[in-house]
Amino acid sequence: MKKINLIIAFFVLAAVTAVAQTQRFGFVDSEYISRNIPAFAAAQDQLDRLSEQWEKEVADAYEVVEQMYRAYQNEAPLLSPEMRTRREEAIIEREREARALQNRYFGMEGELFRKREELVKPIQDEILRAIREIALEGNYTAIFDTASGGNILFTNPRFDISDQVLERLGYRN
Repeated sequence: MKKINLIIAFFVLAAVTAVAQTQRFGFVDSEYISRNIPAFAAAQDQLDRLSEQWEKEVADAYEVVEQMYRAYQNEAPLLSPEMRTRREEAIIEREREARALQNRYFGMEGELFRKREELVKPIQDEILRAIREIALEGNYTAIFDTASGGNILFTNPRFDISDQVLERLGYRN
């Protein structure tokens, strides 16, 4: 009986060791990779400039609403009920327009989202393609991203393939 248990334990240990040896894990730092790709930085700068411009447009639109409301408050005692109603409706309409402008630029399917898809997504797709190629060539079981905020407590720099990804994309450090 002891011999059988010893043989079973040996085979289980051998199987576990074989499985552990065939699994390779690596990681990348996507922020590091992005910082070292000039096209990504240029795209991000362009997005930032557009965002600032659009934020100013939206802020200006809301400022007009605020000015209209303040003027209305000052003049309300002097206005007839009909005039008050018209002014209130005008303020509400202007606020609706400002909200629509904000949504057009920054909404879920807004212009900022579309511009990001146009400028950044092709670069991200290239990075992902390079990671996949390296993972397949190197027989990696999984590649983790240390920049994504996951709960990775320790990474051995030996398994960081970020520089390989940059090289694959044609960038040197």
